[in-house]
Amino acid sequence: MLFDCERLTLARRLRGLRKNQLALAVGTTPKAIGQYEAGVQKPEETTLRRLAIALGVPVEFFHAGRSPVSMDGAHFRSLRSTSQIERDQALAYGRIATDVVAALEEHVDFPEVALPEYPVPPDEIAGPGPVEAARLTRKALLDRPGPVPHVVRLLESHGVIVLVLPEAAERVDAFSVGIHPRPMVFFNPAKGDYWRNRFDGAHELGHLVMHADAEPGEKIVEDQAHRFAAEFLMPEEGIAAELPSTPDWERLASLKSTWGVSMAALLYRARTLGIMKETAYRNAMSAMSARGWRRREPGPARGLERPTMLTRAIEIVGQAGVDRDEVAERSRVTRADLDLLVPHR
Repeated sequence: MLFDCERLTLARRLRGLRKNQLALAVGTTPKAIGQYEAGVQKPEETTLRRLAIALGVPVEFFHAGRSPVSMDGAHFRSLRSTSQIERDQALAYGRIATDVVAALEEHVDFPEVALPEYPVPPDEIAGPGPVEAARLTRKALLDRPGPVPHVVRLLESHGVIVLVLPEAAERVDAFSVGIHPRPMVFFNPAKGDYWRNRFDGAHELGHLVMHADAEPGEKIVEDQAHRFAAEFLMPEEGIAAELPSTPDWERLASLKSTWGVSMAALLYRARTLGIMKETAYRNAMSAMSARGWRRREPGPARGLERPTMLTRAIEIVGQAGVDRDEVAERSRVTRADLDLLVPHR
């Protein structure tokens, strides 16, 4: 059979293993693993079987097949807060997700990718770019005033693949990658906060719209995505008149429920729009800290916005006689990995 060295690298990263850890598991050396992954040497059949067992994949996983999709340029929040192996693992999940999507697209028509492009220079610190980009994107995707009803559904309806990372990658914050043919947004499974999740989604949308060529992880680029998210979820034209100039908690709680953003985000928005003075803002944040609201804000909890596009696609092909086992086989992923990426409803 044709051994694809890149598939071995993919499997190792999917399991979050270093070369020395994999070498120990199969009774070889890190140098040998490196040679296999570089395509310098092909593993013997017995070694290949041991690799498959250690990595929890069938031997067929290593067969040559689809051209690999590049996941370069993924926008991770902070390159310092996670290790390279954790980021590699998250990207490996994204890579196998592209195979699942490709298999499903043989039977299901997904929405066309329809995101505007509004490049913002990565060194623009306080310019109007992010705000203008958010306004353009609202008009293109929503074209109506007021709150965004459902961020994840909006992304999916415009062709973006949205996934919740498996718990193995829970240290990696939300991130996005503008790959062809479909951009992807990934959410952290451990961040069970509805309000934070929506802001994360808008933040990643900002990267997809503004930062096709920007260096990921740069502080200025991340700040631009934050400013985009603030205008996208809390447009100045629609919310400025409603924001209080002093910490009116009852009004903030009402606005939180209406606009689907946290009280902390509303306070910061009031400050950046010049509605709330710096002193009032600092006092408000101190009060939130004293009451324990920085960790958990008051009010009823809400369930996270969950992606449904891939789950629904699998249900549709299932009705046509292609079950999950066959989807996994056609995608060349394990059934367990498929279920992790695309849970049952």
